[in-house]
Amino acid sequence: MKLLYTLNERPPHGLTFLLALQHMLASIGGIVAVPLIVGSSIGLPVDEIVTLINAALLASGIVTIAQCVGIGPVGIRLPVVMGSSFAFLGVAISIGKEGGVSSIMGASLVGSFVVILASFYMDKIRKLFPTVVSGVVVTLIGLTILPVAMNWVGDAPAVSEEFATLPKLFLAMISLGIVIAVSVYCKGAVAASAIVIGLAGGYIVALSMGMVNLDQVASAKWISGPEPFKYGFTFSWGAIISMSLVYIVVIAEATGDFMALGSNCHAKVTGRDLKRGLLGDGLGSTLSAILTAMPLASFSQNVGIVGITGVASRYVVAATGGLLILGGLFPKLAALAVTIPKPVLGGVGFVMFGMIAYAGIRMLIKAADTKRNALVICVGLASGLAVTFEPRLIQHLPHEIANFFHSGITTGTIITVLLHQILPESSAKEALEDDEVYEEVSLSPDSDLDEEAKPLTTQKNS
Repeated sequence: MKLLYTLNERPPHGLTFLLALQHMLASIGGIVAVPLIVGSSIGLPVDEIVTLINAALLASGIVTIAQCVGIGPVGIRLPVVMGSSFAFLGVAISIGKEGGVSSIMGASLVGSFVVILASFYMDKIRKLFPTVVSGVVVTLIGLTILPVAMNWVGDAPAVSEEFATLPKLFLAMISLGIVIAVSVYCKGAVAASAIVIGLAGGYIVALSMGMVNLDQVASAKWISGPEPFKYGFTFSWGAIISMSLVYIVVIAEATGDFMALGSNCHAKVTGRDLKRGLLGDGLGSTLSAILTAMPLASFSQNVGIVGITGVASRYVVAATGGLLILGGLFPKLAALAVTIPKPVLGGVGFVMFGMIAYAGIRMLIKAADTKRNALVICVGLASGLAVTFEPRLIQHLPHEIANFFHSGITTGTIITVLLHQILPESSAKEALEDDEVYEEVSLSPDSDLDEEAKPLTTQKNS
């Protein structure tokens, strides 16, 4: 796919703002949701939940800029949006119920050093991710995150009769249809803004249907500053170990996101690049704990935006970081973005997440077509999707191990890496045989069914 703007190009200022805004609108719901859910689950008052949300937006913005622009050895210098990760949701609630916010921040602070330490070994880790493995991981990121879009469309508990009612489905279809139409029939800057146009169109329709709640905007403060060390730090071995296990999961997911971004940006991601990106990830989570925000991770949905728009400029996403900082300092701006109905986000999400899976499939196409690689791909994908579609498969494992394998991305990554290391490489002869294209046997009455199919062509692996 041809890029409209390459990695180091700077679009005009007005277009940069528009493109940055669509990245912000796609990510802000997830960034806000994590502190909102954690704060509500552990019984924090509303004003303290707002403090967690503001801190999350501020930290996300700062670390997004650092990742895009780079600060010395920190930052992968790709258009990556950082935000509060859903991966930490369960463990943060569990720790918070027992030890409060201070225990969450203490475990987050210590756990972030796991990522920092791992970053110094990314040259070795990168060797574990050749094209066949990277393709599986990136494809799994796209496929396993699709349920998030489905839940956005449903906008209610799955068992509720309010899940995916006709008005919600209509909103999702309108938003999706606008994105597709703009991407196909428009060109240049308009096509690159397909996501934000789809969100805006869906939002206007939702307003006309009375499905937008503006109470959050009215109740939000105009200005709010950061409050570092607001709750202090409490350290518990159990909380630290639990949080560190999730950080290990995030390392695998971040590696996949970075490689998917590299593919979408037409840039080769080296072990050194991964080191800088993961170092930014770890130090970003350290900063988040200091600012009283939840741990950070790369946002997969924004990888999809790069793929669908063809805008790979890291300066556009750096501008997104600036908008997130403004959202943290001026809560009314963030509150307005949060009023976008979930079905609108869900409709757009189908395109964003599907583009990630498409990037992974493109990588798999480049892998050698051998029986060995077919096994690696099939078993890796099946393993990751299995725990995603049926989480009860791991319900009898010890709690710590089950928490580790609950992520389809992590499970699929581990299985794929192990298979790639264990299975013997295909011989040159087997590779050639697997590449042969056979003509189809005609089953007409005059055909000779005993005649073997003859190879038409023999293609060398690229």
